[in-house]
Amino acid sequence: MSEGRIPSEFRYWDNLETSRVRVIRRALTLVFGCDPRLPDEHVRAWAESYYDADPVAEAFVRDVVLVQGQREARGMVERALAHGVDSDAPDSLRRLFAESEEKPRWVDDRLVELGARVFRRFGTHMHSFAGAITLEGYRESSVAKPLAFTGAYNGSSANKRFLETASFWIDVSEPNALSPGGRGRATAMRVRLMHVHVRARLMAHPKWDLDAWGVPISQGDALLTLMGGSFVPGYGLKVLGYRTSREEIEAMMHFWRWVGHLMGVQPRWYPADVDQALGLMFASQVKGCGLSGDDGRELARSYLESYAPTADDPPRAALSKRLEHGLQRGYVSWFLPPTTHHRFGLPSPGLWRLHPAMQAPLIFARETLRKSVPRVDEWWDARARAATKEWVRRRLGGRRADYHAVEQFTR
Repeated sequence: MSEGRIPSEFRYWDNLETSRVRVIRRALTLVFGCDPRLPDEHVRAWAESYYDADPVAEAFVRDVVLVQGQREARGMVERALAHGVDSDAPDSLRRLFAESEEKPRWVDDRLVELGARVFRRFGTHMHSFAGAITLEGYRESSVAKPLAFTGAYNGSSANKRFLETASFWIDVSEPNALSPGGRGRATAMRVRLMHVHVRARLMAHPKWDLDAWGVPISQGDALLTLMGGSFVPGYGLKVLGYRTSREEIEAMMHFWRWVGHLMGVQPRWYPADVDQALGLMFASQVKGCGLSGDDGRELARSYLESYAPTADDPPRAALSKRLEHGLQRGYVSWFLPPTTHHRFGLPSPGLWRLHPAMQAPLIFARETLRKSVPRVDEWWDARARAATKEWVRRRLGGRRADYHAVEQFTR
């Protein structure tokens, strides 16, 4: 943990009084009814967390993964997940599992299950929404450079990696998935170790700019990711007709805080309510300097191009992919700021830009019925769960999400 150190590309205090930021601040105050500016101590704690990583998991990676290799270490972890930690297991593995099995006092199981249920309710709309808003993060080097260096989301790998992320969402949000022995806990552990392995290798990369970007896959950026699964869709998907309440959004924030904790995301400060979450997202817009350059553009384009048909696709598959490509272009144009859409040179959605808005009346009507009739609520929970699983299964084909760190970087 680094005290007082802030990345040079964290420009919050330099940008705070610009005319653009003043306009954004006034607009958010008008819409949400509160000033989005956070106290400076919260912003500073978040800024300094760009130098915070995951020391407990890093000890295991350093002692085992980097010595015996990823395959041997993964086998050790899988055995521990299935049967418990062996008596002769390394101390670092014991500490890692002991931490994951200890529930912090702040965890409220009722809120965790409610938050997971609300998250599931968004169904496949969550996949499209999250894919679109992630492109905004690609403006910043701390987000884009790890993906560009590893090649994890470039070119043809972009869709595979996104589908693995969607599989992760499904695993952690199933009912009781985060209980001891639950599938969500196991998946969180696998993703945690993948991130730590990649971080260790990126830290040794000669082109990693520690002074400008902080540590790779930092607690700072991870905190924004947790907001991207809770506060942001809670309000953002209202434009599609979802009627998510303040209580439900705060439950999603609680759910993702617990998921994050299991993944080693244990930030110095976490928003206590939606007002503070709004402040964090405002600060994330203020602090940016948009210096990811060609890497950000390539990542954004790769995401959309991964949905497009290829010359090798048979006619039926090509038709299905053309439809999917159009739908995703529509979602991206709807949820990504126009300035970012233009900066990355993303293709025009054409008439597909109307598709998200056309769904809103039907979703709003269904939401109204769901809120009034408990049986409809139960039906929709089951329906949304089934739809998301089928969405991922059909696109992954016979493959399974494996959450392996890439063995070879592309640069």
